[in-house]
Amino acid sequence: MTDLPILLLAAGQSSRMRGRDKLMEPVGGVPLLRRAARRACAAGIGPVIAALPPAPHPRHDALAGLPVVPVPVPDAAEGIAASLRRALTALPPKAEAAMILLADLPELSTADLQTVAGAVDLRSGVLVWRGATAAGQPGHPVVVARALFAELAALTGDSGAQVAIRRHADRLMLVPLPGRHARLDLDTPEDWAAWRAAQRSEC
Repeated sequence: MTDLPILLLAAGQSSRMRGRDKLMEPVGGVPLLRRAARRACAAGIGPVIAALPPAPHPRHDALAGLPVVPVPVPDAAEGIAASLRRALTALPPKAEAAMILLADLPELSTADLQTVAGAVDLRSGVLVWRGATAAGQPGHPVVVARALFAELAALTGDSGAQVAIRRHADRLMLVPLPGRHARLDLDTPEDWAAWRAAQRSEC
């Protein structure tokens, strides 16, 4: 698809980072959030809508100059469902599907987003297209058809889209991506230290 809005969910509180903001951690010289947004914009598949903490907040600064639509999430403490609900309200009225993208997946590439978008066929009866690891473990990004928008907008808590996805497991397609791109997230300082050590060892 070439008209597929991307909902970049970036309003979480990094509660496991013990005072650090994981989305502001530097990767390749820029905050992880900016890196994720750049890759989403570069995919060229549709507008990028970023769910963020209300301004002023450093995450807004991290996105400065990028063609991203910011959506404040004042109730982000509720969990990821609040970010998803707010982002959905900013979708173009005629959007037939949307890509849900978490901002804390450092190895997910522009090509990965394009691969998942390229698998979408709205005539197929599939409702969910989901990135997966090379070993077949489901992950991100996730594309949902318009038929699920109302269901997603009614979610609460911190389970995100998973609840709705499980209800429609019989209409889901996994899209394999390289390695662990679809699942590797960094939620704790220890995760970051281990990932950075692995990056250095590969150089």
